[in-house]
Amino acid sequence: MAPPLSVALLSWEYPPAIVGGLSRHVYHLAHGLVADGHDVTVYTRGHPDAPPDEDDAGVRVVRTDEYPPRIAFDDLVPWVLAFNIALLHRAEADLRDRPPDVLHAHDWLVGYAAAALKDLHTLPLVATVHATEYGRHQGHLPGQLQVLIHQVEWWLTFEAGRVITCSEYMREEVTRIFELPPDKVEVIPNGVDLKRFAPAEGARAARAELSPDGAPLIVFAGRLEYEKGVQTVLEALPRIDAGVPGVRFVVAGAGTHREELERRAGDLGLSERVRFEGFVDEARLRDLYGAADLVIVPSLYEPFGLVALETMACGSPVIVADTGGLREIVHHDITGLRFIPGDARSLAEVGVRLLTDRRLARRLALEAQSVLAERHSWSAVAARTAQTYQRTIVEDVRRRERSPLRAVFEQRF
Repeated sequence: MAPPLSVALLSWEYPPAIVGGLSRHVYHLAHGLVADGHDVTVYTRGHPDAPPDEDDAGVRVVRTDEYPPRIAFDDLVPWVLAFNIALLHRAEADLRDRPPDVLHAHDWLVGYAAAALKDLHTLPLVATVHATEYGRHQGHLPGQLQVLIHQVEWWLTFEAGRVITCSEYMREEVTRIFELPPDKVEVIPNGVDLKRFAPAEGARAARAELSPDGAPLIVFAGRLEYEKGVQTVLEALPRIDAGVPGVRFVVAGAGTHREELERRAGDLGLSERVRFEGFVDEARLRDLYGAADLVIVPSLYEPFGLVALETMACGSPVIVADTGGLREIVHHDITGLRFIPGDARSLAEVGVRLLTDRRLARRLALEAQSVLAERHSWSAVAARTAQTYQRTIVEDVRRRERSPLRAVFEQRF
């Protein structure tokens, strides 16, 4: 068995700061590593409801706020630069006294601090790319901001000794667009906490609240951005209603697309049937999954699809767009159903099929639960990530031994 490691995780979000799936990923990875005996510190941004330094069930969490003047997150590039300066300052002082065996950076928003810490302390660096700007915009970079983000993503993957992606789909994407050697990129699927995401006690009450007349209930959970595809569900609802009258749709999440989605629901005459819940906490999310007759993941671009895993763990059937990492999680007619991304007719067809065939829905849900523990437990994810750390550390030592500068030094002295 490999010896325990000291690991420094860098992430721009960590509970209670939760924007998307990245926060939960880093949380569960950190705790999975600690459970295996590793020493883990998470460096992240400050939050008004959390202390600057905290022992979170064995995970040391160091939170830092951006320096003044305070910049709104909407002004993204200045905010990221200010945050990285503060993160670098706080982590650099900390690492001086307790250098880790490996750094692990999560996405481009911590790229500047990660690259600087790597060089300042001569540390091996692993980077996880959870999504790319190129992919979010379906294969192009429409503006200067997107070009900048793409460049920082490219730079982070270049600086890292190894790159982790959550699916084969993402491995192919980052290898191609960042021109990486294929053997530099590893696939480690996301996990799901099977103890926390399970059939919920509050599901029955949530269902009575959201569908008091017993009408079929569809749920979406995620960020309200164009690439998440909620607009496709709205377009499909009249077709679904034709086959399953009275269907209701609950949208859980926040994002820049919300107002446009609400307007579209109104234009389609669906305002009374569609409920926008806004951001919900994990307990409410579990209740929604459990209350649903069907959870939809309609993404146009999806590197992985954590919502699909969480739904499966909660025992509800799921349909997903046949794209990205989703097709690696949901096998059609085995663990769920798939439809053509962005195609309202295709979505409606599989939605009606599942809502009208309860035996099929039950079979898919049971089969999905049976495959989760083997491939998607966080203990398995943590173990595979630790193996990647070990390989990166060994490769980093060998690379430095082969350095031309080292050869010059040895010749002269």
